[in-house]
Amino acid sequence: MSPTEIPFVQSEMHPTRWGAPSSAAPLPEAARGLVELAFGLDEQPTRTGALPRPGLAADLVASLRAVVGARHVLDDDETRRLRTRGKSTPDLLRARAGDLSDAPDVVVRPGDHEEVAAVLAWAVEHHVAVVPFGGGTSVAGGLVARREGFAGLVSLDLVRMKRLLDVDPVSMTAVLEPGLRGPEAEALLAAKGLTLGHYPQSFEYATIGGFAATRSSGQSSAGYGRFDALVVGLRVATPRGEIALGSAPANAAGPDLRQLFLGSEGAFGVITAVTVRVRRRPARTTYEGWRWPSFDAGAEAMRTLAQAGLLPTVLRLSDEDETAINLAHPDEVGGAAGREAGAEAGGAPPGGCLMIVGHEGEPDVVAARRAAVTGVLEGLGGTALGEGPGAAWVRGRFGAPYLRDSMLDVGVLVETLETATFWSNRAALYAAVKEALTTSLGDGAIVLCHVSHVYETGCSLYFTVATRAGTDPLPRWLAAKAAASDAMMAAGATITHHHAVGTDHRPWLTREIGELGASVLRAVKTDLDPTGILNPGVLVP
Repeated sequence: MSPTEIPFVQSEMHPTRWGAPSSAAPLPEAARGLVELAFGLDEQPTRTGALPRPGLAADLVASLRAVVGARHVLDDDETRRLRTRGKSTPDLLRARAGDLSDAPDVVVRPGDHEEVAAVLAWAVEHHVAVVPFGGGTSVAGGLVARREGFAGLVSLDLVRMKRLLDVDPVSMTAVLEPGLRGPEAEALLAAKGLTLGHYPQSFEYATIGGFAATRSSGQSSAGYGRFDALVVGLRVATPRGEIALGSAPANAAGPDLRQLFLGSEGAFGVITAVTVRVRRRPARTTYEGWRWPSFDAGAEAMRTLAQAGLLPTVLRLSDEDETAINLAHPDEVGGAAGREAGAEAGGAPPGGCLMIVGHEGEPDVVAARRAAVTGVLEGLGGTALGEGPGAAWVRGRFGAPYLRDSMLDVGVLVETLETATFWSNRAALYAAVKEALTTSLGDGAIVLCHVSHVYETGCSLYFTVATRAGTDPLPRWLAAKAAASDAMMAAGATITHHHAVGTDHRPWLTREIGELGASVLRAVKTDLDPTGILNPGVLVP
């Protein structure tokens, strides 16, 4: 079949906030009083910093334009500013302080695999660092490459590569280009009655290539699986040539080399096409709330469902503090959801912990699965709250990053971190990370947590922290982040479940995979990228 393409329309995120500039909004009045009571208000101005002068020689820029066409190589200040770093709170704090020192010298936009390969060959020849750029949603420092020792730094922007290349309705697979944002990919698939079903919180702006390169996990992971579990094939451009992987649904032809590139964060190669497993678009969707007397009780219910093979499409559980306060996610798992749940129950918002359970699929399948899940949850002591909390969660499922910006505006630092472990270690890990964060940040800090990704053997823990920003918030947060990361390592958990490594988690990676494991990564990097041009300083210890 012929490729189907989304027309290229420039739709950029705000340079110092999440989302489009038109989405920037002050903290809602309804929340200002609560924030002032908890933290005080300290309006924080944003400084407009000057971009460093491009460091790439004019003759090299001219030769790059000869590779992809002059109009696809941009060195204007606005474009360079929009390709500076990602959207972690440290990234945003630096941008708000006017620090744009990591800006690329130029932004290059290849249109297909062959042009990506040509850019990499050019970069090798002239020893120019290359940072692959998808949606710019990294929250782990994945777009902050080391530039020392290179002739310059180029942002390899995949925004023109937005085609649905193929659909196999018999095998239920689709081939997508890496520059497609989540909504764009879903729109192309929806036109054929299909869905990918991958909805991370970054869904509105993150891309197919970014999902693969970071091992993204979406809010419907219980039903659809993590993104890496959906990938059946990859096409990758490396400095040494092309790698095409995925000739069958499974094989025993040695180690699965797809795993080298899933999670490689652009350090080993540039993903130029992703073959994914797709599903029929669900005819019925329903989301509901459940109340649990404690976080432990709710987590045990999640474990029971996972190990019984009864996972719904969506399954997430907030701890007591997130359910009650939910400063970071007021419309997602506390706040509005709790109020609606209370209204349905005929009184005040319930205590304990709120669980969101969602089912998607054909009506008869949804009805049968919902009945089976309901029977298990009721038998374990859960209280059904109806569909009100589920509807509130759906309305606010992508809203937390916008609120983070509004909180920063008034001097409250809100950041997230995540980890995962086996069920037997969940409670100990939860206590250790929460203790590390509260001890490091001191009085007044609020630490919330939820579980949103579950497996037969374990689950993720996703923490949200709110604290006064103060006069110098970045060092304070980095110290708290280090304390939490050390606690994860001491507890035997992973440094990241789905945020990836980037530069932020790189100092802990060797502790997780061991010195020999780190040596293997360095060997792969050396073989695929001998001159080290791809995202230098990211991922590889």
